[in-house]
Amino acid sequence: MALTVSNISVIILTYNEEIHIARCINSLKAIAKHVFIVDSFSTDKTIEIAESLGAEIYHHQWKNYADQFQWGCDNCPIDTDWIMRMDADEYLEPDLQMEILQNLVRVSDDVDGIYLKRKVFFYGKWLRHGGLYPLILLRIWRKNKGRIEQRWMDEHIIITNNGKTIQFENDFIDENLKGITFWVNKHNSYAIRETIDLLNNKYNLFEKDICLKSFKDPQAKFKRILKENFYSKLPLGFRAIAFFLYRYILLLGFLDGSKGFIFHLMQGLWYRLLVDVKIMEMESKCNGDINKIKLILNNEYGINL
Repeated sequence: MALTVSNISVIILTYNEEIHIARCINSLKAIAKHVFIVDSFSTDKTIEIAESLGAEIYHHQWKNYADQFQWGCDNCPIDTDWIMRMDADEYLEPDLQMEILQNLVRVSDDVDGIYLKRKVFFYGKWLRHGGLYPLILLRIWRKNKGRIEQRWMDEHIIITNNGKTIQFENDFIDENLKGITFWVNKHNSYAIRETIDLLNNKYNLFEKDICLKSFKDPQAKFKRILKENFYSKLPLGFRAIAFFLYRYILLLGFLDGSKGFIFHLMQGLWYRLLVDVKIMEMESKCNGDINKIKLILNNEYGINL
């Protein structure tokens, strides 16, 4: 039986992704009817490359990932039954391409979402341990049956009518090629977003989009319960060290070798310690005053809650 492209549209958010975008789009061309780029006004060759590969381009001013992605879902002319979420530094393995082509047409009508497994590569090394694999994410869903949580960090796709979900067997890859300086700068940006979520957990700065009772994603729900009910209540600084030891020792991150050590140390300790330092700094200036916290976020980071 001849295979044709799937009835699926893919949305990719971009800003200066010329190093990644061709790899990502080329891995999707075999399976996607449409590839939509929602760009935050890139200044490199991202748009030129994406257009040359047949992607459809839209521009929108960046606020945060959740806002940008939902804008794409609401404004791109999606005429397919399915929508897929991809980041520019991700790409599909051939086995997953074939699985989507063969199995998407066979999915029963009562299934509204499909989970995929993600592999993380760091300097060419597949990180199999430390809780990084398998990372199971809902990345494909029926049009009008899903939306992205409106959070500043750790946002997930939510199936809006509690429909059934299934999981495909094969993997997609997360492999950023921009180097450690970009990685550090990106995680510094992540840190303020993580700070907002943790401060919100303590001070109720704004209403949470999704409560834990209605959050159905099993792996993500378990992690969020640990984060909101346990990790967030541990002493600042200590919890970053404890998290690193948990990932590196108990979850066998040390088996990922020297490159794995760098990643687990940076992402599991340095990043989370940076978040705690930002929280300490914020609380020392504000003394728990919610209005002062919001004012600092607006004045120093340009974030209007």
